[in-house]
Amino acid sequence: MEANTAQDHLFQALYCVARTVNSSLDIMQVLQTIVNSTTEALSAKACSLRLLGPDHTHLLFGAAHGLSTGYRAKGPVALDQSDVDRQALAQRRTVYIPDARIDARFQYAQAAREEGIVSVLVVPLYVQDQPLGVLRVYTGSQRTFSEPELALAEAIGSLSALAIENGRLYERLNRNYHAAVEFGQREFE
Repeated sequence: MEANTAQDHLFQALYCVARTVNSSLDIMQVLQTIVNSTTEALSAKACSLRLLGPDHTHLLFGAAHGLSTGYRAKGPVALDQSDVDRQALAQRRTVYIPDARIDARFQYAQAAREEGIVSVLVVPLYVQDQPLGVLRVYTGSQRTFSEPELALAEAIGSLSALAIENGRLYERLNRNYHAAVEFGQREFE
């Protein structure tokens, strides 16, 4: 009975994220809902979503839940200094860090210690063959994630990537529409 309750909880979280992704074009609201829901669904300490910068060398802050302002403001994550993010994006698979406080793959190990972060999941975000960023799940104690939890994190990662791409397409369409309207108004003046 308890396993069904846990599984129901995971399905409910996935449903919540999917509903939000499909009901809003406000990308920041969607990203915030994703990190909030992921933190709760996986009983994690925190969750963050970072997006690849224009030059694809840094991961920039997108949204976070459960992280201090100081930790969020530590700066961009340089891919050439963050083996775990580079590995997740290059191999297109989730990477698990049992203890970020001592793992050399984690760029900000000291900041992780100060923040109380121990285990970390890094889920790559892709749309087709295009990398968009990473979803990170943080725990406050050493923890191994179950197969259903890993599957949920990866499903949320896929939904996140779709939401980001949809938001970008909507913004581009909106800009093109306004440019066309402005052009049309100038033609009739």
